[in-house]
Amino acid sequence: MIKYLKFAVLVSANAEWVAVKSAFPAPSVERSPYGEYFFNHAGEERVLFFHGGFAKVAAAASTQYVIDHFRPAYLINIGTCGGVAGRIGRFDVVVPDKLVIYDIYNAIGDDPDEGYYVTDLDLPAHFPTPAIRDLIFRRPRPDTGHAPRHRSRYHPTAVDWESGAIAWVAKRNGTPLLIMRGVSDLVSFERGEAEGNGALWVENTRRIMSTLISNLPKWMATMTSMAERH
Repeated sequence: MIKYLKFAVLVSANAEWVAVKSAFPAPSVERSPYGEYFFNHAGEERVLFFHGGFAKVAAAASTQYVIDHFRPAYLINIGTCGGVAGRIGRFDVVVPDKLVIYDIYNAIGDDPDEGYYVTDLDLPAHFPTPAIRDLIFRRPRPDTGHAPRHRSRYHPTAVDWESGAIAWVAKRNGTPLLIMRGVSDLVSFERGEAEGNGALWVENTRRIMSTLISNLPKWMATMTSMAERH
């Protein structure tokens, strides 16, 4: 039984997880119902690295699993995202203060409105490494007929499959969360440059994950300082 765990790092896609494991020499890997995990140091902190799986169902379920079984003081999600062409550059890092899931449309009127799946995160005033403070949009496939209304409202610069679900679960558990997503490929809302070109995404993912892992100690120190001030 772990008496106290300060940081748990959640990783979603398989290629992202492969890149994380390769960053540490021979990690002692264990398994959960959702994927592999191991403990290792990032700077001075002993950290849980946990593969939760891709897309929102696995992301939500594995986030709750980590909170229930390991009880981390802080959650961090690192991974990749698509950047909206013309609004952001490839390899830019997005640290979102708002996450939007819009692929649930209420046509009846007796359920919570769309704001129910919009999650705001508290971020430090100053970032310790270069990053863009913006929202991340959850992009479904295929695109819904109501998407243009949401896009015009939120003007997203980045899209991914998991961040919104992770943030929603963390918020309801009262667990502080930081998300760092690097832009692996540029997309429109109809097509992404990595579609049909998995090798491009895998290669860019390796580069992004290496950067995000290197930045972890500075961000963990910033999160700790932020909590102490509050």
